[in-house]
Amino acid sequence: MGIIEFAKKRTLPLAMVTGIAAYLIYDSIPALAPAGPYLDKAVGLIQPVLIFIMLFLSFCRISPRELRPRKWHLKALLFQCGIFAGLAAILAVLPHFEERVLVESAMLCIICPTATAAAVVTGKLGGDMSGITTYTVLINIAAGILVPVMIPLIHPVEGLSFFTAFSMIMAKVFPMLICPCLFAWLVRYLMPRFHRRLMQSGNLAFYIWGVSLSIAIAVTTRSVIHNSTSFLLEAGIAAVSLACCALQFRSGKLIGRKYNASTTAGQALGQKNTVFAIWMGYTFMTPVTSVAGGFYCLWHNIYNSWQLERKEKCGENPS
Repeated sequence: MGIIEFAKKRTLPLAMVTGIAAYLIYDSIPALAPAGPYLDKAVGLIQPVLIFIMLFLSFCRISPRELRPRKWHLKALLFQCGIFAGLAAILAVLPHFEERVLVESAMLCIICPTATAAAVVTGKLGGDMSGITTYTVLINIAAGILVPVMIPLIHPVEGLSFFTAFSMIMAKVFPMLICPCLFAWLVRYLMPRFHRRLMQSGNLAFYIWGVSLSIAIAVTTRSVIHNSTSFLLEAGIAAVSLACCALQFRSGKLIGRKYNASTTAGQALGQKNTVFAIWMGYTFMTPVTSVAGGFYCLWHNIYNSWQLERKEKCGENPS
């Protein structure tokens, strides 16, 4: 197998290793420290552009008529929202619960919306790209409503009203979700020749996701290494995020199995927008809980890598 062919078949693992290695090399060379602020700005500019292009290419393959609710959507929404509300109720009743940070970490991992890149991975796994895209929109709306309602019960913040929190969440997630979709549909109907060429781009969106993932893993590595949390608490958060990851992938597959959507529902519940989880931890929860999003990023991408490997070797997805 040639180097290029190997890289194509191992895109996600290589992206993860590259991201971790890149940050560790940077962190171990003191002379590179002054470049830190400039690298932060570069990441802040490059990452949204990569995600926009990736989503645009993915949406070009989805007709607006295909974006309709599926039967499994309601069950998946009830699963996520129900567990989140239940954990919030526990903390509201037990405000001095000793393991509060771990419960908050679980809440973040559960309610965090589906990753915008989930459609790309789902397509590679043979799932329903339009179905998971519709669910991504629905869960973002649900999180935008439920989080502002429940968070004041466990973390009252003076001056933070429901509408303020709701607008903060919508402003964070919707521009990068809706704008590529609208732009893709404009191209579909106004520039059909260009649209046909884009449809021949093959796995370009997946490889762009690999580059974006590498950057995200580098940022995750930084947050985990330089976190001031004790090792024991950090290990506990890592374990909670791993348990939530396994629970959601498995539950999604079980929910979707009845509707012949096991892969799609599994990705919808299991693959998360971890950047949103990290932001929500800093903004609404105890700040240390943001580490849960970083660990979750590792777990769901490791599992996705295994699924893609299984798909490549056996031609089927794990159930």
